[in-house]
Amino acid sequence: MTLYPLKFSPIYKTRIWGGHKLEQFGKHSDMLPNIGESWELSGVPGDESVVSNGFLAGNSLPELVEVYMDELVGKKVFEAYGETFPLLIKLIDANDDLSIQVHPDDELAAERHNSFGKTEMWYALPGDKEATLISGFLPGVDKELYLKHLAEGTLEQVMDKHPVEKGDVFFIPAGRVHAIGKGCLVAEIQQTSDVTYRLFDFNRVDDKGNARELHTEQALDVIDFTYVKDAKKHPVAKDNVPCELASCNYFTTNLIKLTDKLDRDYYHLDSFVIYMCTEGSVELKYDGGSETMVKGETVLLPASLSSVTLVPQRSSEILEVYV
Repeated sequence: MTLYPLKFSPIYKTRIWGGHKLEQFGKHSDMLPNIGESWELSGVPGDESVVSNGFLAGNSLPELVEVYMDELVGKKVFEAYGETFPLLIKLIDANDDLSIQVHPDDELAAERHNSFGKTEMWYALPGDKEATLISGFLPGVDKELYLKHLAEGTLEQVMDKHPVEKGDVFFIPAGRVHAIGKGCLVAEIQQTSDVTYRLFDFNRVDDKGNARELHTEQALDVIDFTYVKDAKKHPVAKDNVPCELASCNYFTTNLIKLTDKLDRDYYHLDSFVIYMCTEGSVELKYDGGSETMVKGETVLLPASLSSVTLVPQRSSEILEVYV
């Protein structure tokens, strides 16, 4: 049977720093307090997303890739990644500061963890007015100065901290030290990897008095100390015109503000497309039917669906992601 736009059940992650902001995106659980992350689309072993709509409901994302291969993900993507879905899509609510951390690149992650590396990006959703996050070091910081502040528990003093407002974009390549700060609400697009080296966790303990593991030694040959002048960007999108937020070897993310119907042709893309609806409601019309996504929903458009018409039910906003 023909593939169609696929929805998946979110995978909720309770976190020591999590909160309740994701409820405005329809994410809630009576069983889990402090939802810090909602994994919208995941092929990570042990956390595989499961289809929630249509005749494929109940099937996991890895099962779909195994069966449909390039029809689902695109020929070039399947040749590069095989049966591993290459991206992990999340919504993150930081009710408290996340740890200061860094991720390894593909080479080190493969050597140490049999995993892909982790390059990622954040798109800021409406959070608290005083929200900030960390991306990289201040100018002049080197390994020696970093180790000094790490030992003294003053690492924040040498980190580049940015105020965050809705629409801000942060691209975080592997090797860049970073931390999502208290009050931030973000959409995260990243490589399929859950490898994180935690450098400093603000001396926090869980409800049993246990501190989370730090990975300071492992991180030493991962960290990039280069100062990045334009760590934060705020692209301004025109209505009904895709606006590029970030593009790298692993993904491209566009912002589309919709006030009228928009035809999207992916014939030459040779990749799946992911839509994240961050505002409003949008109908996806394709050859064979239609599907509606509302604020907080993520839809996977198979590579075999080479064209779609996006019809906003009201003024809406989506993120468009592909390889």
